[in-house]
Amino acid sequence: MHWNFHQVLDVATDYLHDHWTKLATAGLFMAIGWLFGKRRARAEWRKREFYNRVNISLNAIREGTLRIRTIAERHCSDVFLNSVATAFVMNAARQTTPDNPLIALPEHDYWFYLNAVLNELSEKFGEGQIRRDMGLPVTAATYLICLTSESAGEVRTRKIRAMLIQKELLEKLPESEPKFESPSHATRWVTLKYLAKEFQVNPYKFRAVELCV
Repeated sequence: MHWNFHQVLDVATDYLHDHWTKLATAGLFMAIGWLFGKRRARAEWRKREFYNRVNISLNAIREGTLRIRTIAERHCSDVFLNSVATAFVMNAARQTTPDNPLIALPEHDYWFYLNAVLNELSEKFGEGQIRRDMGLPVTAATYLICLTSESAGEVRTRKIRAMLIQKELLEKLPESEPKFESPSHATRWVTLKYLAKEFQVNPYKFRAVELCV
């Protein structure tokens, strides 16, 4: 069957006539969603709040100085994969306080969230595991992962931070305050002291991982 231009136009006109209400409603909701998204983005930028981001932050003390380095940063949905899990952890991140930067999750859920972060790390450090399996020289250390959202002091941005620190260091933090590369890092020192105490009381909020390089 060959259709000419007028026939196609008639079919399109009939379809629009029969479904214009649905199409208009769909278009309206799309416009509202777009405007809401733009408004939320502006508000997040103004407040420097980016709860849809997961920052994997390495914490170390070298030569008496606290050193903070970003290992990776991903969109929440790329780390936690499930939309419900992503929404839940983002909302929980908004509830943290200056006195408690740990993200509160149901005890039975912590393993799944931390395992998602562990999978990100495993991908980045997988080469070290292969080298060790081949009998090649590697350096390995056990690290702890936990989920935080700092809000105290001079924190510049609010986001989900997967803290990464050597287990031995967290268990034996120096009593004296280290030097800071930036004044804002004083907040991280307070966070690490809090995490050290919490690890002794609630170890389920942490996940150990051995990294090889």
